[in-house]
Amino acid sequence: MSTGDRILSQAVDNPSWIFDPDHPETAVAVEVRLPTLLRANAGGQSTVRGDGATVGEVLFDLVRQYPGLQGQLVTDAGELHRFVNVYVNDDDVRYMEKLDTKVSEEDTISILPAVAGGAR
Repeated sequence: MSTGDRILSQAVDNPSWIFDPDHPETAVAVEVRLPTLLRANAGGQSTVRGDGATVGEVLFDLVRQYPGLQGQLVTDAGELHRFVNVYVNDDDVRYMEKLDTKVSEEDTISILPAVAGGAR
């Protein structure tokens, strides 16, 4: 189980728990851009801030701040929801360390809805 998965599964068991106490990194505030579909669950805001040292920690912090995002970003199994794409700056976290991708104050996380379909 990855660190991001462990963080989210522990958060489900203990909602007051946010960060892995064994995690040596320091949490930072990161800007997160939300797609139109998720803004209603975040008070209508297009940009919010979440605290964490990794993408998983930041997403959990967003769910803590905006409970309406529960199940919209991460599955109950602690994996990135397949209907959203998450980028740190311009890099897709699926090709990085997924929820374990490290973030800094200078980073911007963008959440985009996944687009499916095509010509028949």
